[in-house]
Amino acid sequence: MNKAELVEIVAKEAGTTKKDAEQIINSTMNSIIKQVASGEKVTLVGFGTFELRQRKARTGRNPKTNEPLHIPAKRVPGFKVGKEFLEAVNKKK
Repeated sequence: MNKAELVEIVAKEAGTTKKDAEQIINSTMNSIIKQVASGEKVTLVGFGTFELRQRKARTGRNPKTNEPLHIPAKRVPGFKVGKEFLEAVNKKK
């Protein structure tokens, strides 16, 4: 499923236009991105938690030359799946 298909499904289920559904989805995603980027944790009960994680600096290797190289520390977004979401995915048909 891509974003356009999601917009179509949300519009149909909410009984609204595709334009309004797309605005709602974009607003939701932008809000989550802003909060996580600022270091806040965003929890959607039953769905999961978005959070900012810190990766430590480390030494890697160039696979072509096998020379060591420095990989700097960086911030990355993380997602931990919620219990209800996990159960729905693992539910047997």
